[in-house]
Amino acid sequence: MINSPVAQLGRKVLIHRLDTDSDQDWGAIMELLAETGGLDMTFCDDGSVILQWDLPTDDDRVIDRGEDVAVVGMEEDEAPF
Repeated sequence: MINSPVAQLGRKVLIHRLDTDSDQDWGAIMELLAETGGLDMTFCDDGSVILQWDLPTDDDRVIDRGEDVAVVGMEEDEAPF
């Protein structure tokens, strides 16, 4: 849901718990989302959640290279060209 092009363009998505999601799994996801900076969560009466986020800045962008995680703009990870 979060990765859909419409959600990415609008930086907003409505997520809901699937029938196959356990209480423990849903709770863990909600906890991780609540700890994520720059993310606003609005809990709806029907149990769904509206997520809204700001457009990331260059300081926020992270490149995942497998086991290593490098923040864009770090001098030691700059390309030699």
